[in-house]
Amino acid sequence: MEITLKSYQFRKAREAEWQRLEDLLARFESGRQSSLTEDEIVAIPRLYRATLSSLSVARAISLDRDLLEYLESLSTRAYFCVYGARATLLDRVLQFFAKDWPKAVRGMWRETLLSAMLTAIGAVAAFALMKQSPDWFSSLVPAGLAHGRGPGASAQLLRGTLFGTHGADGLTVFSTFLFTHNAQIALFAFALGFACCLPTALLMIYNGMMLGAFFVVFNDRGLGVEFGGWALIHGVTELFAVILAGAAGFRLGWVLAFPGSRGRLEALGRAGREAAVVMAGVIVMLAFAGLLEGFGRQLITSTWIRYSVAAASAALWLFYFYRREPQP
Repeated sequence: MEITLKSYQFRKAREAEWQRLEDLLARFESGRQSSLTEDEIVAIPRLYRATLSSLSVARAISLDRDLLEYLESLSTRAYFCVYGARATLLDRVLQFFAKDWPKAVRGMWRETLLSAMLTAIGAVAAFALMKQSPDWFSSLVPAGLAHGRGPGASAQLLRGTLFGTHGADGLTVFSTFLFTHNAQIALFAFALGFACCLPTALLMIYNGMMLGAFFVVFNDRGLGVEFGGWALIHGVTELFAVILAGAAGFRLGWVLAFPGSRGRLEALGRAGREAAVVMAGVIVMLAFAGLLEGFGRQLITSTWIRYSVAAASAALWLFYFYRREPQP
């Protein structure tokens, strides 16, 4: 009798709050979230904490079992409303492209700049070496990647590479090999970042040197401008992806060597999550570059249209990653 009386008094003092929370949860769970006002949304966490407090008191003074089960059920429902993961797959994908990926890339702007600088240094170094001796080409470019397009190639053969007028099958093989090679460079640049950044730095320089070597070959045959359009229509996206992969590798290697005030494992875990987001986006960029390479470069044969597409893709990527975020 005494327990029943205590339960009645306890319920009477707090039942209004429980009922209000139950009504809000019912509307939320039925899919009518839009009907909740701002004050009602803010009230749900407060009412949830109050219900937890009531449950704790009820357990401490050993109130009747029915009341305990009611409060436990109400608290569980409120917990999933406040903390539960309700995002759909589409929501997560949109969140990734709208916020997570650009934010992760912006957070690695120093590493991205370093990666781009090393690529440029490699290209300039290859240009200087090739001007000294064309024999450097075989040391800088794998035979499968060159596919006969070296210093000894004729202008006609090289022009066929650029415009598909000579050996379409060979052009397809060359394009596929080039794309596969750059994808491998991107993955290795990221994976080898754990070795204190050095292998990643060497890969960035090496990738730049191959670009520089190819440019010299085409430029010496009077096709430097045409080669730029051919390479950049997809290369802006593809090369940017490789540079971002290098940036992710640099982030991992730097944090591994210099974890800062955090513990090494904690700092590496945080950097790893950021780098993983960037690499997921790199895969998307490589896929997009593959489409440009497979269709755009084959269908668009005007050098200046190729440059226009390249400039537009560069502007879009830069705006997407580095645009100013609106202040909350």
